[in-house]
Amino acid sequence: MDNTRTAPEYEYLSENPDVKTLPIMLSLIIGAFFAILNETLLNIALTTLMHEFDITLPTVQWMATGFMLVMGIVIPVSALLLQWFTTRQLFLGTMIIFTVGTTICAMAPTFPVLLSGRFIQAIGTGMLMPIMFNVFLLIYPPHKRGKIMGIVGLVIMFAPALGPTLSGIIVEYLGWRFLFITVIPFSLFSIIFAFIFLVNVSEVTKPKIDILSIVFSTIGFGGTIYGFSSVGKSDAGFLSPEVLIAISAGILGIVLFALRQIRLEEPIMDLRVFKYPMYAHAVILFLIIVMTMFASEIILPIYMQGPLALSAAAAGILLLPGSLLNGALSPFMGALFDKLGPRPLMIPATIILSGTMFTMSRLDTESSTWVILVSFMLLMISVSATMMPAQTNGLNQLPKRLYPHGTAVITTLQPVAGAIGVSVFISIMNTRQMHFLQDSSNPEHPATIDQAMVAGVELVYFIAFIISIIAVIMSFFVYRAKPMDNMEMEQSDTNT
Repeated sequence: MDNTRTAPEYEYLSENPDVKTLPIMLSLIIGAFFAILNETLLNIALTTLMHEFDITLPTVQWMATGFMLVMGIVIPVSALLLQWFTTRQLFLGTMIIFTVGTTICAMAPTFPVLLSGRFIQAIGTGMLMPIMFNVFLLIYPPHKRGKIMGIVGLVIMFAPALGPTLSGIIVEYLGWRFLFITVIPFSLFSIIFAFIFLVNVSEVTKPKIDILSIVFSTIGFGGTIYGFSSVGKSDAGFLSPEVLIAISAGILGIVLFALRQIRLEEPIMDLRVFKYPMYAHAVILFLIIVMTMFASEIILPIYMQGPLALSAAAAGILLLPGSLLNGALSPFMGALFDKLGPRPLMIPATIILSGTMFTMSRLDTESSTWVILVSFMLLMISVSATMMPAQTNGLNQLPKRLYPHGTAVITTLQPVAGAIGVSVFISIMNTRQMHFLQDSSNPEHPATIDQAMVAGVELVYFIAFIISIIAVIMSFFVYRAKPMDNMEMEQSDTNT
């Protein structure tokens, strides 16, 4: 097989009987799995790193905050890179960068070196998802994409769910360096596998590079993620000068970036993707789902280890079945999407989501762990039936020339929505806690402190319930999207 091909003879590569698409899929999925796994693999090791390098919590948190920050800077330019380099060049380059960063982390003698390696890892991780989405859109026709994107959903959900559990075992028995050492062989295997089997599926057009757009993008998305991620660093919260300056600069940068893209003939991120109704619908629904997920994945462990007095291990075990179920169901939900379309999936799924958020808003100090276990599983089922089908349906409506831009927008918004979701919900919970304690006659009593936290958790989930109602309403207006390329061709044939 000629690995240097750039333009297949068939409209979609999967329709070419001479091309085996399974090795291409495996090349991308193997690399993406370990890159995404790496995102959560380090979370449990942060305390260990504090003792190892004698650093404070705000310093070590840069391992997570900085990772998201670099991803937020890299992803917006992915659409440009996807048009400047072939599939093979970009994927192999990305995996090599990720492997170099991982190797630096494994050998790091000091924390600054470790952090530098982590940033290099983030460059590779940030590029992998846009590459994978774009390649699958080009390989498979719309009526087969649901199942394929479902497999992508499995990778996205299963890898982060496995990360904390695997991390705990590795740190306890092998040491923190093996969090990186164990990833290196798989990264190298992905590079070798891709070198042998991965073919080029995209067209290299080399559009003009607009430096000002890159500057605005870096300030906008980087500043926004940094600002919202820094909310918890001080008691001032959103009123901290550091937070206010970063968020203000970020918002200004995003506005300037958007205005710049609208005026350019060859934008770095073409915002005309929002002219397609099902794509815009998918992005809004995606943001709602991401925020409700973060409400649970961040707030629930705090609640379980606080008022319910569960250990960190027990809290993690309670959440693991839901996360694994989400990953396992993703391919099944994708196949159902191909067969039934989006509405039969999304209407019941968003209703379940809303009902689950309402149930969680009624949690108290006596709530059973079974309620949490079942509620989180229902939440993850609704997410698997909504998130990837919505994204697939939205991307299906875009013409091929906008695939890189459509994937870039969605993958850019994920870390931004994550940073905003975490900081806003934590801030809401803390504010409600403080007001509860101020109004209490015995604010230092352990039972009162637990009740204050419950009050904060209830408010967070009630707000998430209100947001989820928007998702329910939106699900009634979704329809199966057709590629605009095909629709434009059909309209042209009708006119002639």
